[in-house]
Amino acid sequence: MNTSPPCLEVRHLSKTFHEGRRQVAALQDVSFAAYPGEFITIIGPSGSGKSTLFNIITGLVEPNSGEVLVRCGDERRKRGRVGYMPQRDLLLPWRTVLGNVILGPELDGRSKREARRRARELMPLFGLEGFEDAYPDALSGGMRQRAALLRTFLTEREILLLDEPFGALDALTRRELQRWLLGIWQRFRKTILFITHDVEEAIFLGDRVLVFSPRPGRVVMERRVPLARPRLPAQRLSNELLALEAELFAALGVAPGRE
Repeated sequence: MNTSPPCLEVRHLSKTFHEGRRQVAALQDVSFAAYPGEFITIIGPSGSGKSTLFNIITGLVEPNSGEVLVRCGDERRKRGRVGYMPQRDLLLPWRTVLGNVILGPELDGRSKREARRRARELMPLFGLEGFEDAYPDALSGGMRQRAALLRTFLTEREILLLDEPFGALDALTRRELQRWLLGIWQRFRKTILFITHDVEEAIFLGDRVLVFSPRPGRVVMERRVPLARPRLPAQRLSNELLALEAELFAALGVAPGRE
């Protein structure tokens, strides 16, 4: 149990979008907290407001009611206090890998020289050594995601929001990157919120799993993952994981199954 105060609190968040005369309720009374160094995974049907939640946390979208409290980073900022990786990698095709990953420090007005030094230092850890001067179209899907994750990491934020970063990858590459991401998290212990549609992935990665309802999204279940760390591939078949997986599928209203 984490005894530190939360670094992120979401309190009674609701959001409705207006499309002409039509109203679309995206989120309804969403509340939860995230603690320093915690890995939280979020699952739910498509359209259940998960990405809207991230956009509100980042300050890109204003809620209709409720509030988000970020208790780390520069409190003078309304936006930019968390690192955000959207569903697509959004690498700029005219920039090299090195040029892409230092974009965050550049936008912050930090030293480009120091950003390049730090990026080159981390390239081997992110599996990108030797590709610093390559352009995005020369990279595999997995390498593009590693580059996008390094770019997010180099924002130097303590909270990272990852919106389905592995969703478009094949099963083998996705499993490889899951293990790799856990290694990165274990080393640096950032607080991570991770959206996924893969229940097994949510359990394997997370300390806690939040289950969202269909639109308007509400947190209908929160479960702590009873698996020791570091996580091992064999744990995917443990009785604890299979029991939790069945419970989460039931909360989602679908029959258990492997993707």
